[in-house]
Parts: sequence; structure tokens; C-alpha cells
Amino acid sequence: MSLQHYLNSDYIRAANRLGGRNARRKIVAYVESFDDVLFWSNLLRPLETGEVYFEVMLPSRTSLSKGKKIALSNRLGPYMIACVDADYDYLMQGATDTSRTVCMSPYVFHTYAYAIENHQCYAPALQQVCVMASLNDRRLFDFEHFLSDYSRTIWPLFAWNVWAYRRGYHAQFSLLDFAHIVALDHLDLYHPERSLEALRRRVNAKVSKLQRQFPQGRSTYKPLQADLQRLGVTPETTYLFMRGHDLVDGVVVPLLTMVCDTLRREREREIQRLAEHALQLQNELSAYQHASASIPEMLRKHNGFTDAPLYKRIQSEVAAFLQRNATSPTPTNPSNPNPTP
Repeated sequence: MSLQHYLNSDYIRAANRLGGRNARRKIVAYVESFDDVLFWSNLLRPLETGEVYFEVMLPSRTSLSKGKKIALSNRLGPYMIACVDADYDYLMQGATDTSRTVCMSPYVFHTYAYAIENHQCYAPALQQVCVMASLNDRRLFDFEHFLSDYSRTIWPLFAWNVWAYRRGYHAQFSLLDFAHIVALDHLDLYHPERSLEALRRRVNAKVSKLQRQFPQGRSTYKPLQADLQRLGVTPETTYLFMRGHDLVDGVVVPLLTMVCDTLRREREREIQRLAEHALQLQNELSAYQHASASIPEMLRKHNGFTDAPLYKRIQSEVAAFLQRNATSPTPTNPSNPNPTP
């Protein structure tokens, strides 16, 4: 057998015992990729106690293999957990093997939102991203209002996309198809309603087409919408549950770019107005441009989403897991790495 076979929860449990009765117990948290380490480390660290701590790492110690399937394939237990993107697996509610593991294993924690990128695009935090990228604190755009309107606009089509995946029709209406329709075109910073109206026309046209293509959906579409809302997806927060990189590339980064470009030009004009001579102007402009940062980088690095309800929900799930561990530390069963509660 490979070394990976023996690196299970019981192995970590035994290693913890070698440290003595009073030593802190380690829980290994496997994540999908290097990019995920910071998010999960920041989420788990406040939950550590004098008795337990987390070590966040890639899912394989014997290779550079990574990804969700690799993380979930480990022999998980009270001392070895997996922390992964929900993707659509949360919304599929057990319709596939992966979804069953993500939704039912007590040793798997997921983002609830589609991915980490969705947390990073949490609307109330986007003003902070603008400040970090432009060094200008003026509130030029209402991100919360816009993304709420955007979410309500795409909500009917999003529900159809989840319906297609639950029913096995994803080839006819894929995530990529959905992304092409809901990406923003020609956004006007001062009249965003124009972009939303164009989006609404595209959504309505596609919904009408889907209704004709899948008449059987008439009796199941409304119950599915109700089920999505039971899971925490509301018409106002749909953007948190669409595919993360589609949200980043098709909506949030174009929006932030437009806002930050305006804020940077505003700051540069202020420097030009206040400079007393050409050399000071050149030095101040150079210093400002050097200090401002790229939008994608700031979007990845900010932490303005840690008070978001979904983020708090993940922490509550982990805290409950730690409490169960503290009161009834049960050894894992090697033949069943991901038992249901």
C-alpha cells in the first residue's frame, strides 16, 4: 500500500498522542489548491483553542496532486478534514456521489457560496477593494444595490440552470451557457440600469426558450426555486452562488476596473492641481502610481467578507464539529472514510 493510505485521521490521532496529554491536538485540513490556503487558514485560525489547532495543506503529501476529488478521496475523520469549494454540489443536494459527500460527510466543510471567489466578491466589501486599489476613499458606486439588482435579474435563469443540472440536462444548458448570458456588456457607471435592462432582455429570452424546450419543467421549476431559498439562495444574493470565476471575470472585475479607473484619474487630477512645480508633480504622480495596486490582486487579498452570513455559517459548522470532537472523540473507520452523521 502507498504511504497515502496510512496518512488518515487515525494516523494524525496517534501522532497527537505522542505529544503527551497536555499537548495541543492537530487537525489536518486538506484544501484544493495553493490559492485556497489563505482563505481556509484565516477562517479556521479564530476557532483554534488551547486544546486544538489546524494545519492547512494540499491533499497529497506524496505528490503535487490537488483538486477537489483528491481532497475528498482522503481517509477523513475527526483529525483530518477536507475544506472545499461548494461548486454546484451544495445545490445538487446529493444528486451525485460528490454532492452526497460534500453535503453529508461530517468531515467535509464547504464554502456554501459557489467558491472562494464568490466570498471575495461580497458586495459590502467591494468598496474596501476600491480603496486598496485606487487609494481613494470616495464612494462612487453603490455595489450592494447594484449586485442586489443584478441578482434579482438573473435569478429566474439561475434557477433554470440548477434545474438543468439536477435533472441531467446540463449539456443542453451548461454553466458556460449561463455565464455567456449573464456577463455584463457596456456597463455605464452613471446609468447601470441600462446594462441591467439589456441583461433582463437576454434572461427573459433564454427563460422563454427553456420553457418551450423543457415543458416538463412547468411543474418542478417553482418547487425548485422554493428549495433553493430553503438552502439560503435568495433572489438578492444569487451572485454568490453562480460560478466564481464567471462572477469575477464577467461582472465584478469589469465593474471595479471602471470605478477604480475613475477614482485614479480623480486622484491624479488632484495631484496635478496641487503640485507647485513640475518636479513635484512628476514625483507625486510616480509615487501614487507605484502605491496603487492591481484590482485582481486586491480582490484576492482583502478580508472584508469575514462578517458575511455565509462565511459565519462555515465557521459555525466547524465550531460545532470541534464541540462534537471534544465531547465524543470517536476513532475513524478506515473502511468508511466519509461516514454520514
